[in-house]
Amino acid sequence: MYLIVGLGNPEPEYSKTRHNVGFDALNLVASKYKIDVNKKGFDGLYGIGEIEGEKVILLKPQTYMNLSGKSIAQIKNFYKIPDENMIVSYDDIDLGEGVVKIRKKGGAGTHNGMRSIINELHTTNFPRVRIGTGMPEYKEMLVSYVIEKLKDEEYEKLVPAIEKAAKDITDIVKHGVDYAMNLNN
Repeated sequence: MYLIVGLGNPEPEYSKTRHNVGFDALNLVASKYKIDVNKKGFDGLYGIGEIEGEKVILLKPQTYMNLSGKSIAQIKNFYKIPDENMIVSYDDIDLGEGVVKIRKKGGAGTHNGMRSIINELHTTNFPRVRIGTGMPEYKEMLVSYVIEKLKDEEYEKLVPAIEKAAKDITDIVKHGVDYAMNLNN
């Protein structure tokens, strides 16, 4: 069983923001595999289904980004998901806009949501799919940069990366993280 997590802030208020591209990738996976992510529990919205014969739980924490680990720890512990079977998809300002990278494990970098997850789970040993959103011109603009509503043409630039992230998530489930990294990075 896999736990697949998209990071973001509650929709629809934060839809079409850079910070919600993790939710957007999860929404594509949910749509493709007809998994309703509408059950409330574990401080999130979740759905249970299958991807290529593998049982999965899709989770969108509703704790706001900086407390994402609280939601994830609850559901991960309840279903006894091993670290290597948890996949987290999220925005990353440290990657150029539209770049998507799979990592097998690692630190939080500059991402507060990832920091929360690592603090709650006491591990960095889980795969993640990072969706590059680029950096704002000035560091002082970081918060507004990641949560501002994007114009349609700005959001459209991110759509191919969101679609690639959704594919990368399913490749990890189907083939394992090492194969997915070799295929997609």
